[in-house]
Amino acid sequence: MNSSKVINCVVYRHGKRQEHVDIAEISEVLKEEKSFVWLGLNQPEADFMQTLQQEFNLHELAIEDALVAHQRPKIEQYGESVFIVAKTAHLNDQQRICFGETHFFLGKNFLITVRHGSAEGYAAIRAKAEKNQAMLCEGPGYAFYCLLDFIVDQYANITEALSERIAELEQGMFTTRFDSHALQGVYRLRRELLALRNAAMPVTEICAQLMRFHEDFIPKNLRAYLRDVQDHAHHVVVDSEDMREMLTSAMQVNLALVSVQQSEVNKKLAGWGAVLIVPTIVFSMYGMNFSDMPELKSHFGYPAVLVATFTICGVMWARFKKAGWL
Repeated sequence: MNSSKVINCVVYRHGKRQEHVDIAEISEVLKEEKSFVWLGLNQPEADFMQTLQQEFNLHELAIEDALVAHQRPKIEQYGESVFIVAKTAHLNDQQRICFGETHFFLGKNFLITVRHGSAEGYAAIRAKAEKNQAMLCEGPGYAFYCLLDFIVDQYANITEALSERIAELEQGMFTTRFDSHALQGVYRLRRELLALRNAAMPVTEICAQLMRFHEDFIPKNLRAYLRDVQDHAHHVVVDSEDMREMLTSAMQVNLALVSVQQSEVNKKLAGWGAVLIVPTIVFSMYGMNFSDMPELKSHFGYPAVLVATFTICGVMWARFKKAGWL
C-alpha cells in the first residue's frame, strides 16, 4: 500500500474536523452517527483501490473507472453511492489550457476524491469548507460542493484570462498578410476552448441529477449552492462558444482580406500585362526579317509606329487606372 498516494484522510464529527483515520479503520468509523470521512487521493494504485473498495463497500466498476484517467465527465449511481467524474483545467506558463481529472465517490457518510493529472491540490478548499461547520454537519455533500465550485471557478478564470488574448489575436487577424503561425495559434486555441466547453457542459447535468435524484447526499439547503455552480458552468459554456465564434470569424476575415489582396495584385498584373502586350506584338513583328514590312521605306514610319504604340498603351493605362486595376 503506497501511503504517498493518500493526501488526507480525516473524519468529521458534527461538522468538526477530528483526527486522521487509518485506512484500515475506515469501515468502523463509517458506522458512527453524524460523522463522515473525507479521503483525498492522488493517482492511487490498483492494490490500494481494492482496499478502499472493501472499506467503503464501493462497486468494482467504479473502482475500475477511478484507476484510469481520460474518463468523460459523468455521474453514475452504484448502490448507496455515486461516482462522479469532473475535468479540471488550468493555464500553464505558456497560456495553454491543461486538463486533468478528479473522480468523486460520494456516499451518505464519506467523500473520496481521486486526482489525475491535476497540478493543484485541494488543501485550501478543505480548509475553506471546514470553516462552515453548520454546513458540514449536513454530511459530505457540502464538501463535494466546495470542490466542484472550485473546479468550475477555474473554468471561469480561464475564459476571463483568455478574453484579452483573444482580443489581441483578433487585431492580428485584421491584416492582408498571411501568417500561418498566427492561424495555427488561433486554431489551437479554438480546440482548447472546445475541450473546455466539453468539460463544463456535463457539470450542468451532474448538478441537475444530484438535485433531482440524490436527496440523501444533497440536502435541500444545499441545492441553492449547486444551482449556483450549475449557472456558472452554463456561463462558461456560453463564453467558450462565443470566443470560438469570434476566433472563427477572425480567421475568415483574415483569409478574406488575404484573398482580396491577392485579387488586387492579380488585377494589377493583368492590367500591366494587357498594356505591355501592344508594344510586345508591334516590336516583335518589326523584329522579323522580312523585306515587305509596313512603313519600312517611309521616312516617318518608325516614329509613327512608336507614337501609335505608346498612344494605345496610354489609353489602355488610363482605362485600367480608372477601373481600379492599376
